[in-house]
Amino acid sequence: MATCEVCGNDYWLAFEVRTVSGDVHTFDSFECAAHKLAPICEHCQVKIIGHGVEVSGRFFCCGHCARAVEAEQGAQIRDTVGARPA
Repeated sequence: MATCEVCGNDYWLAFEVRTVSGDVHTFDSFECAAHKLAPICEHCQVKIIGHGVEVSGRFFCCGHCARAVEAEQGAQIRDTVGARPA
């Protein structure tokens, strides 16, 4: 068994996440993994669980937040592609 580094639960189904930098983390749930590893939006401060957007090396949860902080480059960010549903 392994112990989750976020909540301390000793769980037989714990898993490891290896990051690009080589760090290894142990978690008992995706919730704990997201809590520890998800980036934080630089505008609204929410955890970015989905794809989010990156502008000038800064992470945002959506195009709206990117545009609010990075006006010039953020103006190019769109949250959806294609036509709107009717």
